[in-house]
Amino acid sequence: MQYFQAVQEGKRRAAKSQMKMFEAAGFGMLTLTTKKTEGKFEPVGDEELVAVIESADGYVAIITDADGCTKAQSKAVSKEEAMAILGKLAGSGMDKYPGEEIRIWSETRPTVRD
Repeated sequence: MQYFQAVQEGKRRAAKSQMKMFEAAGFGMLTLTTKKTEGKFEPVGDEELVAVIESADGYVAIITDADGCTKAQSKAVSKEEAMAILGKLAGSGMDKYPGEEIRIWSETRPTVRD
C-alpha cells in the first residue's frame, strides 16, 4: 500500500474511533493514522480496544488497534474519570487492550490496570 493510501484509510479508521471516544468522554482527539510494519507504512488497524495510560497531565483513556497503536484519546483527567471512560467504552462492546504498553505518537507508554 502506498503511503497516501495508508494515511487515507488510517484517517477513516481513527476518525471512527475518535467519534466513539467523543460519545463516551465528551472529547475525542485523533492520534495515529498509520504505523510502520517491516519497513512499510500501513493504516492503523480496524480493531478497537480500550486502555488507560498515564500522561504528564493526568490519565488518558485511549482506543487502540490490536498492535497497541493509538487511534483516539480523551483529554487528560483523573484516574477515576479515565477508568470510568474505559468502563463506558467497554460497556459499549469494546474489549480491553490486553498488552502491557501502547504506542502513542513517538512514545510507548505502559497501560494502567484497575
